[in-house]
Amino acid sequence: MRIFLDANILFSAARADGAVRALLSLLLEAGHACCVDAYVLEEARRNLLAKAPAGLAWLDSTMTRLQVQPIGPRDLILEGGLPLVEKDKPVLAAAIHSGCDYLVTGDRTHFGALFGLSIQGVKVMSPAQLAEELL
Repeated sequence: MRIFLDANILFSAARADGAVRALLSLLLEAGHACCVDAYVLEEARRNLLAKAPAGLAWLDSTMTRLQVQPIGPRDLILEGGLPLVEKDKPVLAAAIHSGCDYLVTGDRTHFGALFGLSIQGVKVMSPAQLAEELL
């Protein structure tokens, strides 16, 4: 499976050796392709630098195991009435453009209404939902 990681997943995994980091390790060990793009990567780096700079070393060492996509087209036509703020549309667009099966995010505020739904072939999941479905 191809899994697109939102910036908050990278941030959480880099910040602490907890459940999100364990999930990411399990996904990689199981042979799933974990994808990010430069937009998500930059957001994760910016947030780590501001809030948990020690996590940058973990992020840098993990990047070799992730598939880093260039920033793709952001003009994908998303379904009308999709309850998603502008700043998060590039994340969903990148997951679609990258041919991912899943978009995993911990952002319940902006993506919560989409959890469990498939948008243009990408199923939006929380980390817990993804763990239940794939592991």
